[in-house]
Amino acid sequence: MPERGHVHDHHHDTEKRLALSLVLTLVVMLGEGAGGYFANSLALLSDAGHMFTDSFALGLSLIAARISKWSPDRRATFGYQRVGLLAALINGGSLFVISFVIFDEAVRRFSVPPAIDTRLMAGMAALGFAANMAMVLILRHGHRDLNIKSAWLHVVGDALSSFGVIVAAVVIIFTGWRYADPLASVLIGAIILVGGLRVVSEAAHVFLELAPKGFNVEAVAKEICGFPGVMGVHDVHLWAITRGQVMFTAHVWVSDEKLSHVQGLSTRLKKRLADMGIDHATLEFQCSECEDRGIYCELREEPGEHAEHE
Repeated sequence: MPERGHVHDHHHDTEKRLALSLVLTLVVMLGEGAGGYFANSLALLSDAGHMFTDSFALGLSLIAARISKWSPDRRATFGYQRVGLLAALINGGSLFVISFVIFDEAVRRFSVPPAIDTRLMAGMAALGFAANMAMVLILRHGHRDLNIKSAWLHVVGDALSSFGVIVAAVVIIFTGWRYADPLASVLIGAIILVGGLRVVSEAAHVFLELAPKGFNVEAVAKEICGFPGVMGVHDVHLWAITRGQVMFTAHVWVSDEKLSHVQGLSTRLKKRLADMGIDHATLEFQCSECEDRGIYCELREEPGEHAEHE
């Protein structure tokens, strides 16, 4: 388990990276917004709009990172880690909004493509791309935290968007085909939309307390039933408080034993569950047959199959 000082340093580092990314995003957003306005480029304005959602996302992520490190208290006995999930959901929702705004304006520009200052468009997009790549590197670690991942996806999407604007500008310069500008903005909108769907889907999975991806609850129950002394298991629950923090509870049916023997069995079971990636397990031992014959109560393995756990 990480030491308190290590955890504090990790949170401090996360906040520093988010703050630096936020400053860079605001600078690039203002530059691309002005450049898009004077160049009359929808693609560049779309990229600036994406940068606006990035700045909102990064600011929200920074606030969430500060709150999520608060210690558990009587109001939040598991702590405040889920604030980061809430930020991820809001960030994902903001991506939906900006993508549809871009699509709407792109449709209009396909009808009447305006004149564009392509050199200004390309220059500002190149600066935006360089800044976005710097932020991609700054936020490349810490994706166990969905809050950080959502902010990183915003930045990656914006780097791709800036690159798309550069390509569109080059196409217009050499061919004069002005439809490249709204076409690039549609591709940018699609990138933004896909990123939003991914973040919202993953955050919703955790919020609904579904079994974490990569875990098979039946396999976990079967693993418990394979231990000598375990006669059955029921009321099994497996969920995540936040991304990467997996919780498990179960009622374990055993024969009438001394408390000291059950404690030893509990220690071995929890060690095995920890090896399987479960951070916190709560086991209730019962010495009588489970009344409702739950769906995992009949899971058994042949005696001796888990003798190595003894």
